[in-house]
Amino acid sequence: MAALHALTAAERHRRIAAGFTEHAAAVRDWSAPTPVANWTAGDIVGHLVGWFTEFLGAGGVVLPVGPPVADDPLTAWVAHAAAVQGLLDGDAADGDFSHPMAGSHRLADAIDRFYTADVYMHTWDLAAAIGRDSGLDPEFAEQMLAGMTGIEDLLRSSGQYGPPVVVADDAGPVARLMGFIGRDPAWSAGTRQAV
Repeated sequence: MAALHALTAAERHRRIAAGFTEHAAAVRDWSAPTPVANWTAGDIVGHLVGWFTEFLGAGGVVLPVGPPVADDPLTAWVAHAAAVQGLLDGDAADGDFSHPMAGSHRLADAIDRFYTADVYMHTWDLAAAIGRDSGLDPEFAEQMLAGMTGIEDLLRSSGQYGPPVVVADDAGPVARLMGFIGRDPAWSAGTRQAV
């Protein structure tokens, strides 16, 4: 299987979204707490569907309206992921996308850079919420961490990331990435959901 960083934007989204879907399909309680303060498992899906739909809309790209997250987070997620994959697999992927805050990019690059990376990180949150191993690719975590470290001040000032969490010196790349973005890699929901 090819490494995540070696894939096209469409292939990378397909694989990362599939990993998120695998965990979402295992959720039995969408009100379960997550490593993100005051967020439930359902809130993670709501965040991914909501912010990215708005992000695309601000650049003139309209996703089909899917099922409400509040009614069925898994169904809403699957419909949303399929719609995003449709953009990446279609002719629009190579077109220009201009966002008032994020600038101009090829649409596939904008999805890859701003959204697919977010799905990757939130996969860890969802997996932790239900007591599963995230299964995240450590090599991709290493690559993301290297890219984010160089713009740490900008990231922190955005308000989207909490203060870094210190991790053990011998922590793996996924744990170091989670610590960097403000997650405690040792976080536990207490009574974890049986899988």
